[in-house]
Amino acid sequence: MRVSRSVGIAVFFGVFLAVALAADTPATTPPAQLPALLPAEFGGWRMQGAAQTSNHSAAADPANSAILDEYRFTDFAAATYTRDDGRTLKIRAARFADASGAFGAYTFYLQPEMAKEEIGDQAATLGHRVLFYRGHVLVDAQFSQESAMSAAQLRELAGLLPRPGGNAGNLPSFIQYLPPRGYVANTQKYVMGPGALAALATPVSADLVDFGASAEVTLGRYNTSNGEETLMLISYPTNQMAADHLRRIDAAHQLGQPQAGVSTIESAGSFHAKRTGPILAVASGPASDSDAKSLLDMVNYEASVTWNQATDQHEVRDLYLLILNVVILCAILGGLAIVAGVAFGGFRILMKRWFPDRVFDRPEQMEFISLHLTEIIVQSPSPSGDDGAQQTGQNPS
Repeated sequence: MRVSRSVGIAVFFGVFLAVALAADTPATTPPAQLPALLPAEFGGWRMQGAAQTSNHSAAADPANSAILDEYRFTDFAAATYTRDDGRTLKIRAARFADASGAFGAYTFYLQPEMAKEEIGDQAATLGHRVLFYRGHVLVDAQFSQESAMSAAQLRELAGLLPRPGGNAGNLPSFIQYLPPRGYVANTQKYVMGPGALAALATPVSADLVDFGASAEVTLGRYNTSNGEETLMLISYPTNQMAADHLRRIDAAHQLGQPQAGVSTIESAGSFHAKRTGPILAVASGPASDSDAKSLLDMVNYEASVTWNQATDQHEVRDLYLLILNVVILCAILGGLAIVAGVAFGGFRILMKRWFPDRVFDRPEQMEFISLHLTEIIVQSPSPSGDDGAQQTGQNPS
């Protein structure tokens, strides 16, 4: 019995140590390498040689590398594909940290004269050039000769591109508040930093937007009775931050004339701003006051709560793995206890059946503890004065 108990204790601590080490393993595992951006072939197109890759935004666009970094650029790949009929296709693909970066870069390169196309998440085409993004990857494709199947072939390519996981695949929710009525096609821009904002004609400057406060911007142009109006939405993390920045913007608009060290707003025509939740809406342009106010009235923030939002936090994942490993440990120990009990009991039953009174329960080794108790009866004294007690021994058994 002592040997069996010692073995059981050793097994318990051995299993516990193994599971504890397994629980710590994910925290020290190095991150997986990013999958390749471009496939070797798709839709009858085959890559010539190897793709050129780089982790520097300057390799993707030397003139706008700082803007790509604002969109959280991660890596770039370029390749030339050919077909048996001699046509060529040059593809440049840039990957970003999330879908917001790819969408922002797509709007940055999007030109108003492009025609909409159904490829990936959003696409536009002009001549032999096709620009589209899917997930967190932006693709710029240039055909040597376009065909009727070019769009279908690029749709196949879009399906082969790597996809982001968890929340990285979600676009910023506030861009949905740009109203569709009167919108001029291909004029929406999504901005994540001062460099991209400076490249656009916006009614509010980057210092007033204050990207250091985690601000995000989207804007578009709208047709009105007096011309095109610019509608700019600025999103902040909280309602209070939005209210504070609205006061700054109103104060800058009241100044009107530029002053040294003071941010001002220069706008041609009307300028109107309002706050709805954590979003600031600014309308500026040649439209009348009534048209500008009507445009702002179409922007109304509605709070929403998402219960099944995915998460990629290391602390939550590690806690989940710890609880999972504890449950697995309990299951293993319970299984070992059941197996040990069945094995021990079954062994005794088999030995008693095969070797009765020879291994277990041998008569010469059977010991019983007996207390040898006796019953004592005490009689009361007799009337004659004899007080002698009569004792009767009786074995209760």
